[in-house]
Amino acid sequence: MSVSAVLAVVVGVLVAGGVVLLLERSLTRVLLGAALLGNGINVMILAMGGAAGEAPIIGQGPKDEMADPIPQVMILTSIVITFAMTAFLLALAYRSWQLQGNDEVQDDVEDRLVANRRESEPEDTGADADLEAAQDAQAAVEETPSKADDAAIGREHA
Repeated sequence: MSVSAVLAVVVGVLVAGGVVLLLERSLTRVLLGAALLGNGINVMILAMGGAAGEAPIIGQGPKDEMADPIPQVMILTSIVITFAMTAFLLALAYRSWQLQGNDEVQDDVEDRLVANRRESEPEDTGADADLEAAQDAQAAVEETPSKADDAAIGREHA
């Protein structure tokens, strides 16, 4: 297997693992997925950069033997962006852990409404369906913790 094929397999594994972890509900797994995805993209840019060469300084050697500096700059920028995003997600997960005792993302009221509508039968049309949708919306609102509940949870953990 050539070096390019090995790098392609490494890129595929890192990006696939990163995407799978990004789709999880736990913020810690999302954090790990973002880091894996960033590293996979860095390896992809490295593989696309071509063969190594001389330092890209004009006047130091022939232009044919110089390395392309653009992939190096792009990887450096990507590393900085990935680090900043990792720090932000880490702070988000820590704050979620402080307030709720876990780092899982909660369902949104609208998400519950969509899930309830998908479960309902497609024959439901008319006034009965509107009444049922209103009842589902009220049930979803009652199940969702309010901001007062969140503040009470925050006071308990403080």
